[in-house]
Order: sequence, then C-alpha cells, then structure tokens
Amino acid sequence: MKTQIARALAITPDSSARERTIDITTIGAKTGRSRRIEVWFYRVDGEIYLTTSPARRSWYANLLRHPDFTFHLKHGMRVDLDARATPVRALEARAHVLAAIIDDLNQPRNPAGIPQPVEPLDEWIAGSPLMHVTFPNGENT
Repeated sequence: MKTQIARALAITPDSSARERTIDITTIGAKTGRSRRIEVWFYRVDGEIYLTTSPARRSWYANLLRHPDFTFHLKHGMRVDLDARATPVRALEARAHVLAAIIDDLNQPRNPAGIPQPVEPLDEWIAGSPLMHVTFPNGENT
C-alpha cells in the first residue's frame, strides 16, 4: 500500500489536473468544525505543497490555526492520510517553490488545462497561501 500511495503522490509536470486533485479536511479556524474542500497539490524538489493563485483562502487560515489535517487521495487509489501543514514564509523559499509551481502551470503542454500565462511570480510571492505538507506516518517516502 505504501508503494501505491507514493506513486499517487509522485506527480510531475506531466500530471493531469485529475492526478493533482485531492480533498483536504481541515478544522475551521473560527468554528472548530471540520471542513472538506477540493484543492490541487504540487510537488517541488520531492516535497508536497498546497497553494493557489493570490487570494485569502479559508483553508489556509484553518491550517494556520490547526496544522494537522486529512489529505484525501482521489486518483489511483482512495485513501485518507494524516498530514501536517507548515506555512512557507521565508521569502527565498517562497520564491523557489512558487517559481517551480508557476513553471509547471505555464508549461506548453499544460496538462491541467488552466488559462495561461499564470500571474507573475512577484504577485504569487506576495499574495499566495503556501503550505508545505508532511505525513507523520511517512507516506511520501
């Protein structure tokens, strides 16, 4: 099972939108209630990240308040993984990770089918939520 999980997490720039799509269940920052939403995840330098275009996002506020959450794989296999989110705040780290994500989204093949070009890097660095995801049970290894 660990091999199947690792395979599902091993997305590349050629991965489709479907392969990048997961659900996450967070605990509401204000309400304390479970919240499940659909998001994309990204892989940079072998690490898993959650982000989106620049904007305020409830899932980000929830993870800042309650960093432990559930990462629901939906492609290749359906499994719920215990996960922990850590905000990426250092400017150099944000620039590196977000540049890789933007390059992925702006590639000519564009398997995710999103409108291009994706906003400039400086806007993403200034305004995009960015969380590094780890799995306490070692699923991504």
